Amino acid sequence: MGFEITYVALIGFIAQGLFFSRFAVQLILSERAKASISPSIFWQLSLIACYLMMTYGYLRNDFSIIEGQIIAYFIYIRNLQLKGVWGKVPKLIKLILIATPILVIGYGLFNYVDIVKPLFRDPPATATWLILATIGQTIFASRFIYQWVYSEYKKESIFPLGFWVISILGSAIITVYAIFAKDLVLLIGQGFGLIVYSRNFYLRLLENKKNEEVSI
Repeated sequence: MGFEITYVALIGFIAQGLFFSRFAVQLILSERAKASISPSIFWQLSLIACYLMMTYGYLRNDFSIIEGQIIAYFIYIRNLQLKGVWGKVPKLIKLILIATPILVIGYGLFNYVDIVKPLFRDPPATATWLILATIGQTIFASRFIYQWVYSEYKKESIFPLGFWVISILGSAIITVYAIFAKDLVLLIGQGFGLIVYSRNFYLRLLENKKNEEVSI
C-alpha cells in the first residue's frame, strides 16, 4: 500500500505546513539576527499546528503522534505566557485550547487497552516500529521540556543548543518510522525539519563560541 492523500492526510499536511512555517520564520529572523532566536510567532504557529496534529493522530488512531504532541502542547502555552502573548487571547479560545488536550488525554486513558492492543496483535516487526515511533516522538517532544526548563532558568523564551541536538535525534528516528509506515505527512515534515534544525544548531554553536570569546 503506497502513500494515499485523504482528508485526514490533508489535516496532517496543514499541520506540518504550519510546523514547517514556524521554523522557516524563526530561521529567517535568526539569520537576520545572526543568532538562534525565539519569536512570538513561532509559539503561536506551534500551538495551532499542534492542535491540528493531535486531530490528525486521533483520526489515524496513531497514539505515538498524539503522545508526542501532548507533551509539547502546554509548553507552547507557557512560552506564549513568557512572551506576554497568552494574556491577550480571548477567554473562550483559551478554554477551548486548554480543554481539548485534557479531553484527548481522558480519551486515551479510557481507551488504553485499544491503544496498546496493536502492539500485541500486530506482527513483531510492526510492533517494533510502533515502539520505535513512540520513542522517537517522546525524544522529539522532550526537546520542548528541555527548552522550557532552560527558559524558566533564564527567565526568557530561548532555544539552547541542546534543543537543536534533541530535535535532530528525534526527527531522524521519526523519519525512519515514516518511511516504514508510508506516512507522507511525517516524512515531508521531518525531512524539511532536519534541514532547519541543523542550520539552527550551527547558528547556536557559532553564537555560543562568540559568547565564550567575549567572556575570556
